[in-house]
Amino acid sequence: MSRVARVRAEAGAAWRSFVRRRTAVFFTFFFPVILILIFGALVRTDPTGTGLFTEPPGYYVPGYLAVVVLFTPLSRVGSTVARHREGNRFEKLATTPLTRAEWLAAHTAVNVAIIGAASLLLLGIIVAVTDAAVTPSPWLVPLVALGVTLFCGIGAALGRVADSQDGVIAASNTIALPMLFLAETFVTDDLLPEFVLPLVDLLPLTYFSRGVRAVTYAGTSPVVDVAVLAALAVVAFAVGAAAIPRTD
Repeated sequence: MSRVARVRAEAGAAWRSFVRRRTAVFFTFFFPVILILIFGALVRTDPTGTGLFTEPPGYYVPGYLAVVVLFTPLSRVGSTVARHREGNRFEKLATTPLTRAEWLAAHTAVNVAIIGAASLLLLGIIVAVTDAAVTPSPWLVPLVALGVTLFCGIGAALGRVADSQDGVIAASNTIALPMLFLAETFVTDDLLPEFVLPLVDLLPLTYFSRGVRAVTYAGTSPVVDVAVLAALAVVAFAVGAAAIPRTD
């Protein structure tokens, strides 16, 4: 069996596992929708120009997309690795030709497909609910794909170090929640304390947010952000693949 065939077979199994888990499907597609309804429909721009959510609706598009690009890969891949460890699945996989990188590539491909579909749904709802002026761009494809790949790699590493699926969820939320609000998503830099600002450039989600905002809102080139995101994705994928155990 060729490498492509092995990855395709594992991806097919991962896809079937996802669609059978109704809770996972619900939260992947509908939790971000609820978030948009809350922030986009119920929270309106402050007419005094002070406080949170004072920017035009289009400014917050990266934040909405970041919810699925960040949370879903971290929790899904991390939980899958932890579940496989608990069930000694990696010991069985060690007897097959499937490598750790191929296993992670298959699960990353499934997540890219799922989150890509969720992102399209969110963009449509964002435009309908928030009246955001969103400029469609082919750059969104590599931005979403690279962002998902990056956080799949981090999720795989979390699944290795966490002692259970519950531990993975706790660890992923601990990482993702602060990043969601500090990485130039919903909170602008001028509202952050000065001591936090140097951390913004160290957060991988920052480059996803900047890239998405560049193409959907500012109308500028995202080349630098895509390049940084690609480099981070390669490193994260390599670390995640190395972290996947052969036996447990």
